[in-house]
Amino acid sequence: MNTKLTLTVDKAIIDRAKSYAKNTGRSLSQLIENYLITLTQESSPNQLSPKLKKIVGAVKLPKDFDEKKELRAFLESKHL
Repeated sequence: MNTKLTLTVDKAIIDRAKSYAKNTGRSLSQLIENYLITLTQESSPNQLSPKLKKIVGAVKLPKDFDEKKELRAFLESKHL
């Protein structure tokens, strides 16, 4: 069931949001509804977001990959 909602938002933001919605083929109502769904979803700390799920497994690392060692080497090269 749909219900009307009145919001007070800066005109410049509304104009940009309408333009974004048009460019992505969605309505402003759809954008706001999707944002509110995302904002209010109850998720456990271990649950992955949809965006993260898309990229999980995109990179294949060797079985002997040592994350701490690589991070340390990166930070040393960056800061030393």
